[in-house]
Amino acid sequence: MSFIVVIPARAASTRLPDKPLLDIGGKPMVVRTAEQASLSGASRVVVATDDLRIQLAVQQNGFEALLTRADHATGTDRLAEVAGLLGLEPDAIVVNVQGDEPLIDPALIDQVAQLLAAQPDAAIATCATPILDAGAFFNPNVVKVVCTSARRALYFSRAPVPWARDALADGARLLAPGIPALHHIGLYAYRVAFLVRFSSIPPGPLETYESLEQLRALENGYSIVVHVTGAHPAQGVDTAEDLARVRQKFINRL
Repeated sequence: MSFIVVIPARAASTRLPDKPLLDIGGKPMVVRTAEQASLSGASRVVVATDDLRIQLAVQQNGFEALLTRADHATGTDRLAEVAGLLGLEPDAIVVNVQGDEPLIDPALIDQVAQLLAAQPDAAIATCATPILDAGAFFNPNVVKVVCTSARRALYFSRAPVPWARDALADGARLLAPGIPALHHIGLYAYRVAFLVRFSSIPPGPLETYESLEQLRALENGYSIVVHVTGAHPAQGVDTAEDLARVRQKFINRL
């Protein structure tokens, strides 16, 4: 099975300006992410950016980078443009790896790509991991996914779902024993034909209110298959504290 990894990377960030270019162990963050992705089974790793500085930094470190339009509303739209620029076949599989994931597990990339390849009726493959503490369950920045018994996504939400009515009836903030609460991990595999369709579908009310792009697929009847991993993935870089933590991990590797 063949697939490629595309890493969308925008310089604009409210909390960490020029985030893809921030130094981690002597290299830009986006390059560290590309290095991890290159350890997967991907036949090709491409960084997609709207910033010439990011393109040059990636190329100077030996990776492929494409300059894309600056007006894309989402990373998925940027992936669709890349698929066109590369002339990818409609059934080619593209894995979207966020540029702020310098510690991403290459095996997880492989697993998501393989899952989509094995599920021809699914439009998207993604992944999740069990939530083990109440703090994460009630945190709106931790996206939850509810699945069918066949691991097809029913819904994604920032709210604590599924809601344990009896356990939480008195306002308790706890994790009910045995509740199938899953933390969604923002790693996606798509087929090119779906990417092209998806980029032409306008956002619906669920996506708009939850601010979760994957809900656009569910709102329009597309199926998302979910790989559940017991190992909690390494955290991405969203804040200055995250950056300091990741930098320390690279120091410890030396």
